[in-house]
Amino acid sequence: MQHGPAVRRRKLGAELRALRTSAGLTSGEAARLVGWHQSKVSRIETGTSGVKPADVRLLLDAYGVADSQLRELLLVLAGSDDGSGRHHWWHAYRGVLPPTYRDFISLESQATAMRTLETTVVPGLLQTPEYARAVTKAAVEGLPEDRLDTLVEVRLARQDVLRADPPLELSAVLDEAVLRREVGGPGVMARQLERLVEAARLPQVRLQVLPFAAGAHIGVTGPFVVFSFSSTSDLNVVVLDHLTSSLYLERKEDLQAYTEAFNALQIHALSPEDSLDYIAGTAAGA
Repeated sequence: MQHGPAVRRRKLGAELRALRTSAGLTSGEAARLVGWHQSKVSRIETGTSGVKPADVRLLLDAYGVADSQLRELLLVLAGSDDGSGRHHWWHAYRGVLPPTYRDFISLESQATAMRTLETTVVPGLLQTPEYARAVTKAAVEGLPEDRLDTLVEVRLARQDVLRADPPLELSAVLDEAVLRREVGGPGVMARQLERLVEAARLPQVRLQVLPFAAGAHIGVTGPFVVFSFSSTSDLNVVVLDHLTSSLYLERKEDLQAYTEAFNALQIHALSPEDSLDYIAGTAAGA
């Protein structure tokens, strides 16, 4: 398990190494093509040192990589902006957001699909402003109002990935406790449940409720997120949130275990159609 930035460096390095190999080049030959020492290529490929977006472009050009989607993804992993301003909008909040949160947002902005188990609160991508404010205020006590406003603003800005072209495909399994826990008062919770009903009807969103009647399940160990990328499965990653940080799991064994766990949870959860009815029924009684 590693913190996000270390994982990103290693994943970027591993992908660049694979691309170099596919191009039929040794690390020494690649270094000569771009005018570097071989040790620099080795450090980049092992993730022991960071790499500038400009250097990634040099390597991708040297390897003949023309896939624009793959190039964009690798450049964003290296810290580049694609020119739209969206992928790095969070840089404006560098003084407020910890590195692990910024890293999470960058992965979220580039992922093709996101699978998440939530056991306590509504996923951030589906929160209303009032609910987001109540959750943030409870999670971080003593926040000044301006800082609280900023964190809520960031939470809402993240939701743009669901309106992107193409949008992020979100699959979420929500423990029934998420629907029953009254966050921010009855009014806030009622509006939040209505928002979930709206989201459940979106073609890119699949919501399922895991009712209390399902009993103990594999998700009792805690919530998790699995990010998937269409360009290369080697960049897929599992994210586990803790009170003061996030941990990233990248081993194939971990990815397989959490993917299988999520699939099992979907089987035990209500169907998307029944979940929509269940959420709507809960909202009507809120």
